[in-house]
Amino acid sequence: MNSINPKKLLNSKWTAVMPTNKEKHFIVTEIEFDESGAVTSCLMEAVMTKRYIYINWHGLKDQENWIHGWQ
Repeated sequence: MNSINPKKLLNSKWTAVMPTNKEKHFIVTEIEFDESGAVTSCLMEAVMTKRYIYINWHGLKDQENWIHGWQ
């Protein structure tokens, strides 16, 4: 399980374990917070295609889908 500090999530780099459309490397470019200040979702940008995807940030903890850093 990847350990994630929500305060350091912005601009962090991630590698998709099973890339689609040659999109393997991603950067977290935006974070959404709820009323209590907890992270609800984050916007990730694919480095190669510049396509954006919204994900639940807890999904980044799953090592079967994401690896912290660029591998």
